[in-house]
Amino acid sequence: MGIVLAENVYIHPNAEIADDVEIGPFCVIGPGVKIGRGCRLHNNVTLMMNVELGEANEIYPGTVIGGPPQDVSYRGSETKVIIGDHNIIRECVTINRGTEKEFGITRIGNHNFLMACCHIAHDCSLGDHIIITNGTLLGGHVHVEDCAIISGGVGVHHFATIGRYSFVGGLSAVRHDVPPYMLVEGHPARPRCVNAVALRRHHFSPQTIECLSEAFRLLYRTRVGLSNAREILRAKGQLIPEVQYLMEFVERQQQGRHGRGREALRRAA
Repeated sequence: MGIVLAENVYIHPNAEIADDVEIGPFCVIGPGVKIGRGCRLHNNVTLMMNVELGEANEIYPGTVIGGPPQDVSYRGSETKVIIGDHNIIRECVTINRGTEKEFGITRIGNHNFLMACCHIAHDCSLGDHIIITNGTLLGGHVHVEDCAIISGGVGVHHFATIGRYSFVGGLSAVRHDVPPYMLVEGHPARPRCVNAVALRRHHFSPQTIECLSEAFRLLYRTRVGLSNAREILRAKGQLIPEVQYLMEFVERQQQGRHGRGREALRRAA
């Protein structure tokens, strides 16, 4: 099977497209673009420049990927967007290239679902199995770990980190890092409880959820402090790997600026 190519499509001469890609009408494929096997681009998709798509991605109308970063310090350097496999990117999503301030790459992993009108800013890094709902905006340098879910209309501050298996409630303002395994919401978004529904769906054991719930209680309800919480959990035999990961995440967060652990790296640079 060869490329399925509709009429009124522009493809730059140096673009690289696998044999079984489907490209709908009025798509624009710019310079430095690579499209892997099994990808489908619906109509009016624009891959502006230096975009690498893995295999079996489906991109819906109005999406623009590889536009220059919306950063006033950007001076036209050869930065990229790199996207993995089996992602669904719905209507009018925008994903900008990276800047030289980090690694020059905006990166999206595998099996992610980006719903309509999301914005993924420069230098963001998304893991795998992430869902981002309609109208959510990620600022520059945001990292989203595996299996996180961000509801609709959420704004995420630049340099924030969204932890694994977390859930961000709709219309929240995420100004601080979101701890893994937690449900957060509000203005600003704060941890409200353990994200137990998602943990059960992902086959976490009841014992693991119980340990994480106790960690949540100590950190965010009784507020005994990180060191005391760690010792209490160790004494109870509840300092399991998931709890330890949560503790390390919160420790990095507290060492950062304004509740964002990766701001410490930015300050050091």
